[in-house]
Amino acid sequence: MFDGFFISLFGALESGIIYALMALGVYLTFRILDFPDLTVDGSFVTGGGVAAISIVNGVPPVFATCFAILAGFLAGIVTGILNTKGKINPLLSGILMMIALYSLNLRIMGKPNVALLNESTVFNQVEGFWGNLGIDQALNSILTWLGLESVPSTWAVLIIMTIVTFCIKFITDYFLKTEVGLALRATGDNEKMIRSFSANTDTLTILGVGISNAFVALSGALVSQYTGFADVSMGIGMIVIGLASVIIGEALIGTKTIFRTTLAVIIGAVLYRIVVTFALRADFLETGDMKLITALLVIIALIAPKIIISQREARRKRRKQAELARRKGANNA
Repeated sequence: MFDGFFISLFGALESGIIYALMALGVYLTFRILDFPDLTVDGSFVTGGGVAAISIVNGVPPVFATCFAILAGFLAGIVTGILNTKGKINPLLSGILMMIALYSLNLRIMGKPNVALLNESTVFNQVEGFWGNLGIDQALNSILTWLGLESVPSTWAVLIIMTIVTFCIKFITDYFLKTEVGLALRATGDNEKMIRSFSANTDTLTILGVGISNAFVALSGALVSQYTGFADVSMGIGMIVIGLASVIIGEALIGTKTIFRTTLAVIIGAVLYRIVVTFALRADFLETGDMKLITALLVIIALIAPKIIISQREARRKRRKQAELARRKGANNA
Protein backbone atom coordinates (compact mmCIF):
# COMPACT_ATOMS: atom_id res chain seq x y z
CA MET A 1 0.00 0.00 0.00
CA PHE A 2 2.82 2.38 0.87
CA ASP A 3 4.48 1.58 -2.48
CA GLY A 4 1.36 2.74 -4.31
CA PHE A 5 1.24 5.86 -2.15
CA PHE A 6 4.85 6.73 -3.02
CA ILE A 7 4.45 6.15 -6.76
CA SER A 8 1.31 8.33 -6.78
CA LEU A 9 3.17 11.04 -4.85
CA PHE A 10 6.11 10.83 -7.26
CA GLY A 11 3.82 11.19 -10.28
CA ALA A 12 2.08 14.19 -8.67
CA LEU A 13 5.45 15.86 -8.05
CA GLU A 14 6.49 15.31 -11.67
CA SER A 15 3.33 16.75 -13.17
CA GLY A 16 3.09 19.50 -10.55
CA ILE A 17 6.51 20.92 -11.34
CA ILE A 18 5.61 21.06 -15.05
CA TYR A 19 2.24 22.74 -14.39
CA ALA A 20 4.06 25.23 -12.13
CA LEU A 21 5.27 27.02 -15.27
CA MET A 22 1.65 27.57 -16.28
CA ALA A 23 0.88 28.84 -12.77
CA LEU A 24 3.75 31.34 -13.04
CA GLY A 25 2.18 32.64 -16.24
CA VAL A 26 -1.21 33.02 -14.55
CA TYR A 27 0.50 34.82 -11.65
CA LEU A 28 2.02 37.40 -14.02
CA THR A 29 -1.35 38.45 -15.44
CA PHE A 30 -3.65 38.07 -12.44
CA ARG A 31 -1.34 39.36 -9.71
CA ILE A 32 1.30 41.52 -11.41
CA LEU A 33 -0.82 43.11 -14.17
CA ASP A 34 -4.24 42.71 -12.52
CA PHE A 35 -5.38 41.39 -15.90
CA PRO A 36 -7.97 38.56 -15.82
CA ASP A 37 -6.58 36.71 -18.84
CA LEU A 38 -8.65 33.73 -20.01
CA THR A 39 -6.39 33.20 -23.03
CA VAL A 40 -4.66 30.56 -20.88
CA ASP A 41 -7.15 27.80 -21.77
CA GLY A 42 -6.31 28.31 -25.44
CA SER A 43 -2.58 29.13 -25.31
CA PHE A 44 -1.91 26.00 -23.22
CA VAL A 45 -3.27 23.90 -26.09
CA THR A 46 -1.42 26.07 -28.61
CA GLY A 47 1.86 25.26 -26.90
CA GLY A 48 1.10 21.55 -26.79
CA GLY A 49 -0.22 21.48 -30.37
CA VAL A 50 2.66 23.42 -31.91
CA ALA A 51 5.23 21.28 -30.10
CA ALA A 52 3.48 18.01 -31.03
CA ILE A 53 2.93 18.76 -34.71
CA SER A 54 6.50 20.11 -35.03
CA ILE A 55 7.96 16.95 -33.50
CA VAL A 56 5.80 14.72 -35.73
CA ASN A 57 7.14 16.62 -38.75
CA GLY A 58 10.75 16.02 -37.78
CA VAL A 59 11.63 19.18 -35.89
CA PRO A 60 14.04 18.53 -32.97
CA PRO A 61 12.10 18.57 -29.65
CA VAL A 62 14.05 21.51 -28.22
CA PHE A 63 13.28 23.68 -31.26
CA ALA A 64 9.67 22.44 -31.26
CA THR A 65 9.37 23.61 -27.64
CA CYS A 66 10.83 26.99 -28.58
CA PHE A 67 8.28 27.30 -31.39
CA ALA A 68 5.55 26.59 -28.82
CA ILE A 69 6.85 29.37 -26.56
CA LEU A 70 6.84 31.80 -29.50
CA ALA A 71 3.27 30.79 -30.45
CA GLY A 72 2.07 31.37 -26.89
CA PHE A 73 3.83 34.74 -26.79
CA LEU A 74 2.12 35.82 -30.01
CA ALA A 75 -1.27 34.70 -28.68
CA GLY A 76 -0.72 36.80 -25.56
CA ILE A 77 0.32 39.80 -27.65
CA VAL A 78 -2.92 39.61 -29.64
CA THR A 79 -4.92 39.53 -26.40
CA GLY A 80 -2.99 42.55 -25.13
CA ILE A 81 -3.58 44.44 -28.39
CA LEU A 82 -7.31 43.70 -28.27
CA ASN A 83 -7.41 45.21 -24.80
CA THR A 84 -5.09 48.20 -25.20
CA LYS A 85 -5.57 49.21 -28.82
CA GLY A 86 -9.03 47.81 -29.40
CA LYS A 87 -10.27 49.14 -26.04
CA ILE A 88 -11.96 45.80 -25.30
CA ASN A 89 -12.53 44.76 -21.69
CA PRO A 90 -9.61 42.58 -20.43
CA LEU A 91 -11.91 39.69 -19.54
CA LEU A 92 -13.66 39.82 -22.90
CA SER A 93 -10.32 40.10 -24.74
CA GLY A 94 -9.17 36.86 -23.16
CA ILE A 95 -12.45 35.10 -23.90
CA LEU A 96 -12.37 36.19 -27.56
CA MET A 97 -8.78 35.00 -27.97
CA MET A 98 -9.52 31.72 -26.20
CA ILE A 99 -12.43 31.05 -28.60
CA ALA A 100 -10.32 31.97 -31.63
CA LEU A 101 -7.47 29.74 -30.47
CA TYR A 102 -9.76 26.71 -30.39
CA SER A 103 -10.15 26.89 -34.17
CA LEU A 104 -6.52 27.89 -34.68
CA ASN A 105 -5.35 24.94 -32.60
CA LEU A 106 -7.42 22.58 -34.74
CA ARG A 107 -5.83 24.14 -37.82
CA ILE A 108 -2.34 23.75 -36.37
CA MET A 109 -2.83 20.13 -35.30
CA GLY A 110 -4.92 19.11 -38.29
CA LYS A 111 -7.00 16.83 -36.06
CA PRO A 112 -8.26 16.82 -32.46
CA ASN A 113 -5.45 14.61 -31.16
CA VAL A 114 -1.76 14.19 -32.05
CA ALA A 115 0.09 11.19 -30.57
CA LEU A 116 3.78 11.36 -29.61
CA LEU A 117 4.20 7.85 -28.23
CA ASN A 118 6.62 6.78 -30.98
CA GLU A 119 8.33 10.15 -31.32
CA SER A 120 11.44 11.55 -29.69
CA THR A 121 10.64 14.20 -27.07
CA VAL A 122 12.75 16.36 -24.77
CA PHE A 123 12.06 13.89 -21.99
CA ASN A 124 13.23 10.92 -24.06
CA GLN A 125 16.44 12.77 -24.83
CA VAL A 126 16.94 13.78 -21.21
CA GLU A 127 16.33 10.23 -20.00
CA GLY A 128 18.83 8.89 -22.54
CA PHE A 129 21.53 11.22 -21.19
CA TRP A 130 20.41 10.76 -17.59
CA GLY A 131 20.63 6.97 -17.66
CA ASN A 132 24.42 7.09 -18.04
CA LEU A 133 24.91 9.14 -14.86
CA GLY A 134 23.92 6.37 -12.45
CA ILE A 135 21.76 8.68 -10.34
CA ASP A 136 18.61 6.55 -10.79
CA GLN A 137 20.37 3.45 -9.50
CA ALA A 138 21.74 5.32 -6.47
CA LEU A 139 18.40 6.87 -5.48
CA ASN A 140 16.40 3.69 -6.12
CA SER A 141 18.84 1.61 -4.10
CA ILE A 142 18.19 3.93 -1.14
CA LEU A 143 14.43 3.48 -1.58
CA THR A 144 14.85 -0.29 -1.83
CA TRP A 145 16.94 -0.27 1.34
CA LEU A 146 14.12 1.65 3.05
CA GLY A 147 11.74 -1.18 2.12
CA LEU A 148 10.04 0.10 -1.03
CA GLU A 149 9.46 -2.53 -3.69
CA SER A 150 8.09 -0.21 -6.39
CA VAL A 151 10.54 2.52 -7.36
CA PRO A 152 10.40 5.17 -10.13
CA SER A 153 11.73 4.07 -13.51
CA THR A 154 13.68 7.35 -13.73
CA TRP A 155 14.20 10.50 -11.69
CA ALA A 156 15.22 12.47 -14.75
CA VAL A 157 11.93 14.29 -15.34
CA LEU A 158 11.46 15.35 -11.73
CA ILE A 159 15.01 16.58 -11.14
CA ILE A 160 15.59 18.22 -14.54
CA MET A 161 12.17 19.92 -14.54
CA THR A 162 12.73 21.16 -10.99
CA ILE A 163 15.99 22.76 -12.12
CA VAL A 164 14.36 24.25 -15.25
CA THR A 165 11.33 25.58 -13.34
CA PHE A 166 13.46 27.22 -10.66
CA CYS A 167 15.78 28.72 -13.28
CA ILE A 168 12.73 30.30 -14.93
CA LYS A 169 11.53 31.42 -11.48
CA PHE A 170 14.85 33.16 -10.76
CA ILE A 171 14.87 34.80 -14.20
CA THR A 172 11.31 36.02 -13.55
CA ASP A 173 12.33 37.38 -10.14
CA TYR A 174 15.25 39.23 -11.72
CA PHE A 175 13.10 40.59 -14.57
CA LEU A 176 10.46 41.93 -12.18
CA LYS A 177 13.19 43.90 -10.37
CA THR A 178 14.51 45.52 -13.54
CA GLU A 179 13.30 48.92 -14.76
CA VAL A 180 10.86 47.32 -17.18
CA GLY A 181 9.72 44.81 -14.55
CA LEU A 182 9.10 47.54 -11.99
CA ALA A 183 7.13 49.50 -14.58
CA LEU A 184 5.13 46.35 -15.31
CA ARG A 185 4.32 45.92 -11.61
CA ALA A 186 3.43 49.60 -11.32
CA THR A 187 1.07 49.26 -14.30
CA GLY A 188 -0.85 46.58 -12.46
CA ASP A 189 -0.89 48.56 -9.21
CA ASN A 190 -1.76 52.02 -10.52
CA GLU A 191 -1.89 52.50 -14.29
CA LYS A 192 -2.71 56.20 -14.11
CA MET A 193 0.24 56.91 -11.84
CA ILE A 194 2.81 55.11 -14.00
CA ARG A 195 1.37 56.79 -17.11
CA SER A 196 2.00 60.16 -15.49
CA PHE A 197 5.72 59.25 -15.54
CA SER A 198 5.54 58.94 -19.35
CA ALA A 199 5.55 55.13 -19.29
CA ASN A 200 3.79 53.43 -22.20
CA THR A 201 1.32 51.29 -20.25
CA ASP A 202 -0.14 49.80 -23.43
CA THR A 203 3.21 48.35 -24.44
CA LEU A 204 3.84 47.11 -20.91
CA THR A 205 0.46 45.38 -20.78
CA ILE A 206 1.00 43.74 -24.18
CA LEU A 207 4.49 42.59 -23.12
CA GLY A 208 3.26 41.23 -19.79
CA VAL A 209 0.37 39.26 -21.28
CA GLY A 210 2.70 37.96 -23.99
CA ILE A 211 5.27 36.69 -21.47
CA SER A 212 2.52 35.15 -19.37
CA ASN A 213 1.15 33.13 -22.28
CA ALA A 214 4.67 32.16 -23.33
CA PHE A 215 5.04 30.47 -19.92
CA VAL A 216 1.64 28.83 -20.34
CA ALA A 217 2.52 27.56 -23.83
CA LEU A 218 5.84 26.21 -22.54
CA SER A 219 3.96 24.27 -19.88
CA GLY A 220 1.53 22.97 -22.52
CA ALA A 221 4.41 21.88 -24.77
CA LEU A 222 6.10 20.01 -21.92
CA VAL A 223 2.84 18.43 -20.73
CA SER A 224 2.11 17.11 -24.24
CA GLN A 225 5.59 15.58 -24.43
CA TYR A 226 5.29 14.22 -20.90
CA THR A 227 1.92 12.55 -21.51
CA GLY A 228 2.71 11.49 -25.07
CA PHE A 229 -0.08 13.34 -26.84
CA ALA A 230 -1.61 16.76 -27.52
CA ASP A 231 -5.38 17.14 -27.48
CA VAL A 232 -7.49 20.10 -28.51
CA SER A 233 -9.43 19.90 -25.23
CA MET A 234 -6.39 19.56 -22.93
CA GLY A 235 -6.58 23.23 -21.96
CA ILE A 236 -10.12 23.19 -20.55
CA GLY A 237 -10.05 24.48 -16.98
CA MET A 238 -6.34 25.44 -17.05
CA ILE A 239 -7.11 28.95 -15.86
CA VAL A 240 -8.89 27.53 -12.80
CA ILE A 241 -5.98 25.19 -12.08
CA GLY A 242 -3.54 28.10 -12.42
CA LEU A 243 -5.59 30.28 -10.09
CA ALA A 244 -5.92 27.43 -7.60
CA SER A 245 -2.13 27.02 -7.60
CA VAL A 246 -1.56 30.74 -7.07
CA ILE A 247 -4.17 31.06 -4.31
CA ILE A 248 -3.10 27.91 -2.45
CA GLY A 249 0.56 28.92 -2.58
CA GLU A 250 -0.08 32.49 -1.45
CA ALA A 251 -2.31 31.30 1.39
CA LEU A 252 0.36 28.93 2.72
CA ILE A 253 3.63 30.75 1.95
CA GLY A 254 2.70 34.43 1.80
CA THR A 255 3.43 37.30 -0.58
CA LYS A 256 5.85 39.61 1.22
CA THR A 257 8.46 39.58 -1.56
CA ILE A 258 8.58 38.65 -5.25
CA PHE A 259 10.96 35.78 -4.47
CA ARG A 260 8.60 34.41 -1.87
CA THR A 261 5.51 34.84 -4.04
CA THR A 262 6.92 33.05 -7.09
CA LEU A 263 8.13 30.28 -4.79
CA ALA A 264 4.62 30.11 -3.34
CA VAL A 265 3.15 29.74 -6.84
CA ILE A 266 5.44 26.79 -7.63
CA ILE A 267 4.71 25.10 -4.30
CA GLY A 268 1.00 25.78 -4.78
CA ALA A 269 1.04 24.06 -8.19
CA VAL A 270 2.79 21.00 -6.75
CA LEU A 271 0.48 20.84 -3.73
CA TYR A 272 -2.54 21.14 -6.00
CA ARG A 273 -1.46 18.10 -8.03
CA ILE A 274 -0.71 16.15 -4.85
CA VAL A 275 -4.10 16.90 -3.30
CA VAL A 276 -5.97 16.07 -6.52
CA THR A 277 -3.99 12.85 -7.01
CA PHE A 278 -4.73 11.53 -3.55
CA ALA A 279 -8.32 12.79 -3.56
CA LEU A 280 -8.96 10.71 -6.68
CA ARG A 281 -7.58 7.65 -4.88
CA ALA A 282 -10.59 7.78 -2.56
CA ASP A 283 -13.15 5.10 -3.39
CA PHE A 284 -16.11 7.49 -3.48
CA LEU A 285 -14.49 9.90 -5.97
CA GLU A 286 -14.10 9.45 -9.72
CA THR A 287 -11.97 11.08 -12.42
CA GLY A 288 -14.94 13.23 -13.43
CA ASP A 289 -14.90 14.81 -9.95
CA MET A 290 -11.60 16.61 -10.65
CA LYS A 291 -13.27 19.95 -11.41
CA LEU A 292 -15.31 19.70 -8.21
CA ILE A 293 -12.13 19.00 -6.24
CA THR A 294 -10.46 22.02 -7.85
CA ALA A 295 -13.40 24.27 -6.97
CA LEU A 296 -13.38 23.05 -3.36
CA LEU A 297 -9.62 23.62 -3.08
CA VAL A 298 -9.96 27.21 -4.32
CA ILE A 299 -12.88 27.86 -1.94
CA ILE A 300 -10.89 26.50 1.00
CA ALA A 301 -7.78 28.47 0.01
CA LEU A 302 -9.83 31.68 -0.20
CA ILE A 303 -11.85 31.21 2.98
CA ALA A 304 -9.29 29.61 5.31
CA PRO A 305 -6.90 32.63 5.53
CA LYS A 306 -9.83 34.95 6.31
CA ILE A 307 -11.05 32.64 9.08
CA ILE A 308 -7.55 32.40 10.52
CA ILE A 309 -7.13 36.20 10.43
CA SER A 310 -10.54 36.79 12.04
CA GLN A 311 -9.79 34.27 14.80
CA ARG A 312 -6.40 35.89 15.38
CA GLU A 313 -8.06 39.31 15.59
CA ALA A 314 -10.70 37.97 18.01
CA ARG A 315 -7.98 36.52 20.27
CA ARG A 316 -6.13 39.84 20.18
CA LYS A 317 -9.29 41.72 21.21
CA ARG A 318 -9.96 39.27 24.03
CA ARG A 319 -6.41 39.68 25.35
CA LYS A 320 -6.75 43.46 25.14
CA GLN A 321 -10.09 43.40 26.99
CA ALA A 322 -8.64 41.09 29.64
CA GLU A 323 -5.65 43.42 30.06
CA LEU A 324 -7.95 46.46 30.41
CA ALA A 325 -10.11 44.64 32.95
CA ARG A 326 -7.01 43.67 34.95
CA ARG A 327 -5.74 47.26 34.97
CA LYS A 328 -9.16 48.57 35.96
CA GLY A 329 -9.33 46.10 38.84
CA ALA A 330 -5.83 47.08 39.96
CA ASN A 331 -6.77 50.79 39.91
CA ASN A 332 -9.97 50.19 41.94
CA ALA A 333 -7.98 48.27 44.51
